[in-house]
Amino acid sequence: MKEIELIGKRAKDASRKLAVLGTNDKNSALEEMASLLKSSEDKIMKANERDIKKAKGKKRSSSFLDRLTITSAGFKGMVDSILRISELPDPVGEVIKMWKRPNGLEIRKVRVPIGVIGIIYEARPNVSVDAGCLCIKSGNCVILRGGADAINSNLALVDVLNKAAVSAGIPGGSLQLVENTSHAAVDALLRLDKYVALIIPRGGENLIRAVTERSTIPVIKHYKGICHVYVDSSADLKIAREVCFNAKVQRPGVCNAMETMLVHKKVAKRFLKPMLDRFKSAGVEIRGCPETRKIVPRAGRAAEKDWGTEYLDLVLSVKVVSNIEEAIEHINTYGSSHSDAIITTGLDSAKKFSNEVDSACVYVNASTRFTDGGEFGFGAEMGISTDKFHARGPMGLEELTTYKYVVYGNGQIRQ
Repeated sequence: MKEIELIGKRAKDASRKLAVLGTNDKNSALEEMASLLKSSEDKIMKANERDIKKAKGKKRSSSFLDRLTITSAGFKGMVDSILRISELPDPVGEVIKMWKRPNGLEIRKVRVPIGVIGIIYEARPNVSVDAGCLCIKSGNCVILRGGADAINSNLALVDVLNKAAVSAGIPGGSLQLVENTSHAAVDALLRLDKYVALIIPRGGENLIRAVTERSTIPVIKHYKGICHVYVDSSADLKIAREVCFNAKVQRPGVCNAMETMLVHKKVAKRFLKPMLDRFKSAGVEIRGCPETRKIVPRAGRAAEKDWGTEYLDLVLSVKVVSNIEEAIEHINTYGSSHSDAIITTGLDSAKKFSNEVDSACVYVNASTRFTDGGEFGFGAEMGISTDKFHARGPMGLEELTTYKYVVYGNGQIRQ
């Protein structure tokens, strides 16, 4: 599609200028973007209300509506995140490592922007702000392609951010939204390897899989979050109750919410009944293994497919395990390498779990809900990578850079 190719070309042209823009200039632009966004709250909220109305008319799920909705607190969070990003160190130009060779050559490994990044996402209008601002601070141009359900919100947000950015000296074309919400537009974007260096998809499993299969551009996957909390035999059960409840109930429709709770058989009888009673009072549907159902007969039966399901809702799979080895094996078999936690007072158990669980984020005595760029001190995030190459976990400024080698000499030639 010609319109998509023009977006790619504009971004590529702008990327050369943005890559060398100074830190102060980028920070000033971010501050201007935060200021104009703050003063445009009424405009943004009205646009979001139109999206919500349409989504309700389509009978979208409550978890979907939660992700689509910009609350007053959420709006303030977007503004605050821009300012936090402006205050973070600029990774561009950082000398990662430097050494001198016997022949006198001085070699420097230096951080540089990736170039042009495309991000494809669904009903999360805050991603427009997070991705746009992280990319500008890291010297990258960004092409945003949000879902049709959030088009009014995204149009309003990107219009405001662009006006502020360009007026503050950011090259035009650095921040662009693909307004065409058709599948054909996505396919065209995924073939822009002449202009785009990286694609980051955020959304459901079907979206991630489709993007990965069709893209001619390298993809970093923000894959599904099948997150576990394992309650060990030595767990402080008071901590376990609070962490498990938070991980499931605080915001069930997000990728870092707990989907499966594993409980050691030695504490299962003491822990499960009061824990599942509390979940029941919060409206959580329980799908348990046979041992779980012996202790709490009212629990539903967990099928094999439940262990690999990302519910994104008030549904929880529960399994009683014989030991920590079985818990780790279950997580590495059914998990998505996102975020997993152990509740334990045993140092050996904590070490074993953190060493052997193959996930981007592993927690000891804390909720999986902390897997988030803002909570990690990154200001915001482009996504949470479940891949192992280049970036893993919440993607902040450093993860949006690559590096090059700058070599200083004084006339050396190779013999």
